[in-house]
Amino acid sequence: MRPLISVVVVNYNGKKFLDDCLSSLDHQTFRNFEVILVDNGSSDGSIAFTRGKYPGVIIVENGANLGFAGGTNSGIRVANGEFVFTLNNDTISDPQMLEEIVRPMLFDSRVGVCGSKMLLPDGRINSTAICISRSGAAWDRGMGEPDNDRYDEQEEVFGACAGAALYRRSMLVEIGLFDEDFFLYSEDVDLAFRAQLAGWKCMYVPSARVVHVHGGTAGPGSEMAVYFLNRNLLWYIIKNFPPRVLFLSMPWIVVRNCCDIPYYLLRKRFRSIIKSKIDAVRGLHTMLKKRKDIEKKVPDKEILKWIQKQDRIPSKK
Repeated sequence: MRPLISVVVVNYNGKKFLDDCLSSLDHQTFRNFEVILVDNGSSDGSIAFTRGKYPGVIIVENGANLGFAGGTNSGIRVANGEFVFTLNNDTISDPQMLEEIVRPMLFDSRVGVCGSKMLLPDGRINSTAICISRSGAAWDRGMGEPDNDRYDEQEEVFGACAGAALYRRSMLVEIGLFDEDFFLYSEDVDLAFRAQLAGWKCMYVPSARVVHVHGGTAGPGSEMAVYFLNRNLLWYIIKNFPPRVLFLSMPWIVVRNCCDIPYYLLRKRFRSIIKSKIDAVRGLHTMLKKRKDIEKKVPDKEILKWIQKQDRIPSKK
């Protein structure tokens, strides 16, 4: 019997995207799945629309905007599946997407995460994996590149973009859900780190394809995106980098965080970048406390193999 997959879609005033997103799920070749729509206090009629046109969808109503992390966790907590697929509301899934993305999980019990090939509406790549550098900067592999054969091989990667990723429930039970302090952006980077530290594998599955509007809810380069990306950058570094890796990477971490400020000043994001750095420092004590609860089961070399020397500025995650 096929395992049950719980598809968790977080929505905040995204009614205009829901028909395409939910309709594409209706046409999946893999049929043993449930859809959970988590609504973060929308005021655009999203809930009424979903109930009227997609009565089979399970709806979780949050009275406030809990962000992607809190919203997704709300869905996971009511999910019944052995696997949890997190999906952005501004996506359209290929009919074979669930069929393809679950295969590595069924083949290898140590695969805890599977990532899809996420494409932009114009056919360029949105994400094929999460990459990480020694400065802590994280980005979507292949972002903006043409969809040629460069990323057509299934392979092990550091992490997957949670906009369209499959997670093994037993792994989430072991390492914990998304960190709700992150609220929005980079919560998938943090979870990818914790999965790697615990010895779980992440597989990129290019045959599992999703079209993503990208920034449909919070646009790239917006005040919100700049704030959360740059605040959370420092948080997941302090929370997850092993001591030796953190020590060796510190010069690049300092330079990266300092260079962010003039970069965003030139882009008229003065308030958001300064506030992000101040709040990042204020929250370090919380991240240090959480760091103590993370169990590291692999040697440093298993983490270092994913740390790239080259950075991307600005970060795409």
